[in-house]
Amino acid sequence: MSDLRQHSDLPTRRPGELGARELARWAWRQLTSMRTALVLLLLLALAAVPGSVIPQSGVDALEVSQWKEAHPNLTPVYERLGLFSVYDSAWFSAIYLLLMISLVGCIIPRTLVYARALRAQPPAVPRNLSRLPDHTAYETDDDVEVVLERARTALRRKRYRLRVADDGPAGVSAEKGYLREFGNLVFHISVIVVLVGFAVGSLRGYQGGVIVLAGNPSSGLEGGTFSNTPASYDDLDPGSLFGADDFDPFTFTVDDFDITWLTEGSAAGTAREFRAPITYREGLDGAEQTYDLRVNHPLSIGDTDVFLIGHGYAPVITVRDGDGEVAYQGPTVFLPQDPSFLSFGVVKAPSARPGAIGLEGVLYPSFEFIDGNPVTVFPALANPLISMNVWTGDLGLDDGVPQSVYVLDTSGATPVDDADGTQLRLDLQLGETVQLPDGLGSVSFDDVQPWVRVQISQSPGKEVALGGVVLALLGLLGSLFIRPRRVWVTARRREGEESDRRGATMVEVGLLDRSGGADLTDVLDEIVAALQGRAEEEKA
Repeated sequence: MSDLRQHSDLPTRRPGELGARELARWAWRQLTSMRTALVLLLLLALAAVPGSVIPQSGVDALEVSQWKEAHPNLTPVYERLGLFSVYDSAWFSAIYLLLMISLVGCIIPRTLVYARALRAQPPAVPRNLSRLPDHTAYETDDDVEVVLERARTALRRKRYRLRVADDGPAGVSAEKGYLREFGNLVFHISVIVVLVGFAVGSLRGYQGGVIVLAGNPSSGLEGGTFSNTPASYDDLDPGSLFGADDFDPFTFTVDDFDITWLTEGSAAGTAREFRAPITYREGLDGAEQTYDLRVNHPLSIGDTDVFLIGHGYAPVITVRDGDGEVAYQGPTVFLPQDPSFLSFGVVKAPSARPGAIGLEGVLYPSFEFIDGNPVTVFPALANPLISMNVWTGDLGLDDGVPQSVYVLDTSGATPVDDADGTQLRLDLQLGETVQLPDGLGSVSFDDVQPWVRVQISQSPGKEVALGGVVLALLGLLGSLFIRPRRVWVTARRREGEESDRRGATMVEVGLLDRSGGADLTDVLDEIVAALQGRAEEEKA
């Protein structure tokens, strides 16, 4: 009684209540169940959908900025949810890590089970083979040992694995199709290999994009040069373990850009082929080399791949101020807005006098005037025209706030009007010059230079992921098409008076298809025919 009174103050656990250890064990079992792994895999696939629908800052920062301008109300919500950088967001990483833990905890025990099954011997002979779905029996006058030895020889030739020791009825146990278990083993391991490959690429790799001007030999325009340094990228998305010293040193120049357009049929206006000849140099002292950069044909320099992913036009514009001085001159990148390559761009000339000049408008690669308005009729550069509005005054460049080269801040600027009081619109064809009113200066449309957008990336885990995918396919094919089968052959002498007559040895053969649903009638007949054929040869 004293012991009961002594421990009466200790907390008692109600029936069915889980302690900390039991709760942790239950949570681990739930996390590492195959059902949870499948749910997390589905969640990961769904979580990747926004990354393919919404522009990503690590892939195309320009498109992200355009999307934000077009959807000002949704932008704060998307930014809070991390939808502009889905694969770097905390919620996506949480799903990925939970999936990894679930798969490892789920696959390792099953891998051990498959490994044991791969080494296991065929099971002993059942006592009643007649209960098997595929079964037959016949009589022979040969001794039991002769029949069993004949069965062992026939099954070995058919690549069955025989049971070494048998403590059941006198008979032979055989099985084949063990590679099915090996296929399951390979498939489960390959899933982890693929995830590890993606994780390595995400942590130790990077991806960036940059627009580079292409040369135009017919106009004497030289192509732009890119140097592989972090400051040269328009947008850069490095992995957590990727450093500035990991960039491969190289430079390249885009010498030209050539497009083959389809001009007939329903596909007219569709590009058939893109080709960007480049000259590149590895390292500081490397020799110059040339390469034709094409879609799906990247240039590999060291561990880095250079992909051609886009193109557009950069009209060469000259802006002179009221004093006749050049305030702006050079190719200006215009961004395509639709498949017809109607392109948007801005020009900023803050040093113009008497006031800064800003131009905002579109480029029509091949235009026609319809009802007084220009429209583009073909994406190829055949008859270019730029149509731009003019602004003067404060362009927001002196506020100290970084401003995109593709955005013109007109909040503090004044629109330039024409003689009738409406905002001035400049429509310039190639080679034309227009004088601005009020002595502001002039704008000239001198030429058009193509540009290309290239994606530069390192993916150190891609070989690991590719190897995992190949292993997964091989393992899946093995688990689907290899059919494990078990064969049992028993032989026994009849008892009593029947043992003295011919055919007194009863032979039974049973088959079992472990994958289910297979018709083993032909296999059973083949085995029986092999056994009986050997008996007839020995008699002969």
